[in-house]
Amino acid sequence: MSRSASAALTTSTAKARPVWCVDDHSWKEVREKLPSAARGFAEASAFTPDVGRFLLLPDAKGGIAGCLFGLGKRGNEHADPLLAGKLAALLPEGDWEFARAPEDAKLATLAFVLGSYRFGRYRAAKKEQPRLAVPAGVDAKEVLRIAEGIYLARDLVNTPANDLGPVELEAAIRTLAKKHGAKVSSVVGKDLLKKNFPLVYAVGQGSERAPRLVEFTWGKPTHPKITLVGKGVCFDTGGLDIKPDAAMLLMKKDMGGAAASLALAHMIMAAKLKVRLRVIVPAVENSISGIAFRPGDVFKSRKGITVEIGNTDAEGRLVLADALALADEEKPELVIDFATLTGAARVALGPDIPPAFTNDDALWGALAKHAQQQADPLWRLPLWQPYMEMLSSKIADTNNVGGGHAGAITAALFLSKFVSAAKSWLHLDIFAWNPKERPGRPEGGEAHSVRALYALLTERYG
Repeated sequence: MSRSASAALTTSTAKARPVWCVDDHSWKEVREKLPSAARGFAEASAFTPDVGRFLLLPDAKGGIAGCLFGLGKRGNEHADPLLAGKLAALLPEGDWEFARAPEDAKLATLAFVLGSYRFGRYRAAKKEQPRLAVPAGVDAKEVLRIAEGIYLARDLVNTPANDLGPVELEAAIRTLAKKHGAKVSSVVGKDLLKKNFPLVYAVGQGSERAPRLVEFTWGKPTHPKITLVGKGVCFDTGGLDIKPDAAMLLMKKDMGGAAASLALAHMIMAAKLKVRLRVIVPAVENSISGIAFRPGDVFKSRKGITVEIGNTDAEGRLVLADALALADEEKPELVIDFATLTGAARVALGPDIPPAFTNDDALWGALAKHAQQQADPLWRLPLWQPYMEMLSSKIADTNNVGGGHAGAITAALFLSKFVSAAKSWLHLDIFAWNPKERPGRPEGGEAHSVRALYALLTERYG
């Protein structure tokens, strides 16, 4: 699909041309050390180190001597830590190296690789792109395993639903599991009822593409049990509570939670973290047909909790409920679920900042630290228990939707009903999409929160 992440890097500096990343303090020093032709051209061009300013410099023979890249004011707390990702689209083809790198060379290198991503499944991508020489002290393997995970998630989210339904998502899961020697299994169609996954089946029963629950395990059984759960709704019409056309345009990304879980799983397995990893993905399509589930229906969940359907467009929490109940049964140390769950989360925090929900203060404190360090933002919202009454039902144990307020919180509270034995639980309501291009973040599918979580798990289990 996309060009491999490794194609954006090189370990050789033999033919690499220099990139001087300069701020308002370092620019004077760099300018004085430039070759005369390059210095004269920079002065004639009135170059200043404003944020993102880019200038190719000529040598005495008319070739390219290198380039200048502006970082803005030193110490600017609002500076984009992934700004170097912009270079992937600006630099001509060939090899380049940081003659003066941004302050965080590892993050700058990763940003360059992430900015090199192009989704090329349906049209020819530009064949030649620039390559960056890995700076001294930067672990290229670590950068690549992170980038490979992000590339995988982006490819999955960017693929339209006609080419990525539950069958194809299962195939992608099996490919990843096989790559790392993980043990994979699935429950498909009406076998979901036999194996007690009634909510997964209910959501997917209206589609000709059979619903399924796919899982794999990896690592030593004696290691701490970490379980990832990803919402895999491959397309969401809203069901009988049908979405308006504008809201349906991006619903190929409603499996973005599954994509994020697979991205993180790849990083964990590639780094050989000392965990026993389990990944659970309920993969369905929420379609409209004569046998689609209806508003007002009541289903008994895997956990035994009966659920009244207040809205068929709140289907993600239903498939997650059965998957979380399964995850909870073995009492893991940590359960993390990813889901493109609510529009309310986007209204509250926008497309770039996923809300995080957990009752584990220590977990949140550590995660918040890594989110800031990795430029992978998160914001904690409360599991506010008084809002639980919004989920009340007169005929069942719970409704699947709350009132007209606090939609992200009530969705998280609904999920919390299905996790009771795990030591810690973290719920992430992600957007899984970049609505516009920014440095290191091309427009399209994205794996929000994954880099921060990988840094946290590496710290704990590396």
